[in-house]
Amino acid sequence: MDLRAALAAHRLVAVVRGTDPEASVRTVLTLAEEGVELIEVSLTGADALSVIERARKELGPDRPLGAGTVLTVEDARAARRAGADFAVTPALGDGIREANRLELPVLAGVLTPTEILAARSFGAAALKIFPAAEAGGPAYLKALRGPFPHEVFVPVGGVDAVAARAYLDAGATAVGVGSPLVGDAADGGDLTALRDRARAFLAVVRTGVRNTASDGEAS
Repeated sequence: MDLRAALAAHRLVAVVRGTDPEASVRTVLTLAEEGVELIEVSLTGADALSVIERARKELGPDRPLGAGTVLTVEDARAARRAGADFAVTPALGDGIREANRLELPVLAGVLTPTEILAARSFGAAALKIFPAAEAGGPAYLKALRGPFPHEVFVPVGGVDAVAARAYLDAGATAVGVGSPLVGDAADGGDLTALRDRARAFLAVVRTGVRNTASDGEAS
């Protein structure tokens, strides 16, 4: 999977972390039905590996499906066995190198310029700015773009629909969204409301003013 190209093309990563495995599977499938192409299932959710396995069977082999909160070597191996084809981390750690060895591209969590440089040595395909809102929001991302103009940045943490557009305008290739998009759906909540939120976020990322696909090719 070419994760950089996928992020540039789709510009939205949905983060599913639920307390109800059945509801989590339904959430993944509903998001996919609504056109959300990049979905990650956090390993901190209830029975997350089973959720990934079941969602993979339903989605088929060609739909991107990620494992989130990949911290360790075993996390990466378990995610691969479950059927994930990309990994997401909150920080830099051994899980990144193992995921790369297993040919899982990694969206690696970073916050500082030093961590951005370190992520290169870890082999990260793209960089998750986390927690983005607490770090300073779109203004912080814009500042990072100065010394790192060609990095693929994906802000995550506190990204609602308004912030999503601001991040894209500030130079993000994509945004990662958890609760503002998923809400309580992965805990057994309303799937109709989930569909409405998915459509709203897709409208934002599809009408952003930046040509992120070109940015991804240039980098």
